[in-house]
Amino acid sequence: MNENLFAPFITPTIMGITTLPIIMTFPCLMLSSPKRWLPNRIQVLQIWLIRLITKQMMAMHNIQGRSWTLMLMSLILFIGSTNLLGLLPYSFTPTTQLSMNIGMAIPLWMGTVVMGFRNKPKASLAHFLPQGTPTPLIPMLIIIETISLFIQPLALAVRLTANITAGHLLIHLIGSATLALSSISMTVSMITFSILLLLTILELAVAMIQAYVFTLLVSLYLHDNT
Repeated sequence: MNENLFAPFITPTIMGITTLPIIMTFPCLMLSSPKRWLPNRIQVLQIWLIRLITKQMMAMHNIQGRSWTLMLMSLILFIGSTNLLGLLPYSFTPTTQLSMNIGMAIPLWMGTVVMGFRNKPKASLAHFLPQGTPTPLIPMLIIIETISLFIQPLALAVRLTANITAGHLLIHLIGSATLALSSISMTVSMITFSILLLLTILELAVAMIQAYVFTLLVSLYLHDNT
């Protein structure tokens, strides 16, 4: 019987009801709330990482843009923790679903665009036509810039989906190869297993980097419109 490589990306259900909302709320349990005066080491690490990312990401924003700080930090924590939980055995990664990523990207992108047209409409409209454009190229450039604007949320979602899905597929393929080679040659199987360990470490980094890249691009869209 042939194994379906994309079976781990099918949304799990119980009695025909999707469990995706439950899985999406599970990362919140990873962030423990303080219950005493002095935080423990895990809480200190969480606070230090959140402050570091906040300082780096929000330094370029004005006062109006910094009002999005809580939303952007919640976004990067949610995507990062979801990606990391998806690397556990017999788990499911919601960020491998393009529909979910588009559902995150479109409202955030739409919010930045609406804010730009409301606060500085002239500057927002000026992005559609660069200064010094020859007259015959004006209609074509307006069409190209409009298309590029509407592609932004799709590019956000596809980038996150493709990177997470590709990593999971590689782990699945190399893991299957390691198991198959164990009955043929133990030496080759150990080499393949070493590659699998290195790939898993790489995927841990990719899970956090993709969360940072997704949030950073949303932050850049916000900076362009504030």
